[in-house]
Amino acid sequence: MRLSIRTLLYSGKHCRRLFTDTGRRGVCSASMRLVQFCRRGDDGAIRVGVELEAGKGVVDLKDFDSSLPNTMREFLQTGEKAIERAQRALSSGQCVIPQSEVRLLPPVTAPEKVVCVGMNYRDHCLEQNAPIPKEPIIFSKFPSAITGPYDDIIMPNESKEVDWEVELAFVIGQKGKHIKEEEALSYVAGFTVANDVSARDWQMRRNGKQWLLGKTFDSFCPLGPALVTTAAIKDPHNLGIRCRVNGETVQDSSTSQMIFRTEKLVAWVSQFVTLCPGDIFLTGTPPGVGVFRNPPVFLKKGDVVECEIDEIGVIRNAVV
Repeated sequence: MRLSIRTLLYSGKHCRRLFTDTGRRGVCSASMRLVQFCRRGDDGAIRVGVELEAGKGVVDLKDFDSSLPNTMREFLQTGEKAIERAQRALSSGQCVIPQSEVRLLPPVTAPEKVVCVGMNYRDHCLEQNAPIPKEPIIFSKFPSAITGPYDDIIMPNESKEVDWEVELAFVIGQKGKHIKEEEALSYVAGFTVANDVSARDWQMRRNGKQWLLGKTFDSFCPLGPALVTTAAIKDPHNLGIRCRVNGETVQDSSTSQMIFRTEKLVAWVSQFVTLCPGDIFLTGTPPGVGVFRNPPVFLKKGDVVECEIDEIGVIRNAVV
């Protein structure tokens, strides 16, 4: 299957380059939508691909170049060489799998770290009468919480207060420690949509009010649908962000409300830990979560949660 020029430009946009203010080239300097997927009816083997214009299919990078790795984390570890090969695959118009034969997986699986940021939207702080944080509030999820963009959220028997949180997520593209804020975007591979599903009873009352257990039940981190490279997004801090439950809009804001932006978060966290390719950051949620409604509203089996961010896409997860 060969691609039209229009489709190539949609996904590649002339493979334009991204530079920071210092002139450092970003690790994912091409404009594209990277995905992890498996072929329907296959043995479930993970592949890395480039998603084309909506409904046009996915370029199978491993099929085009057998030297490329199978997983996104390994792909990012390969660095700019992998991106250049992906560009060649995209430009070739070859190795395209029809959308009907593709099952999208989380864009990154088995990351070393899932870094989460609490209280990072001004309007979310206002809805709970909380002060604006002076420094980023950091917590974590275990990687086992990650699930796909269209997979189910599993309601745990241990909680009756499961809540939604749409979030902008980004993925680290190259290793770094003590990263300067003005260079931080060059360490970011791209952006995706996340749902920071939260068991509020465990987060706010139980286990000494430590957040971890309430945030990290299996399936509590739906992610996707694609890793949209930094070059493909005009301004990640000026995007519409919203969540719908059973078709009703419950969150509707903008990433311009973020208190600590991507560059600050990368620089801040890298003071404490070495960041590695594939590490995922969830950057906080806007207002409209269930726990702060009057009365509080929580998810139940049968609900469908959609999280959407402009220029990135929508994830849709049923609660079971």
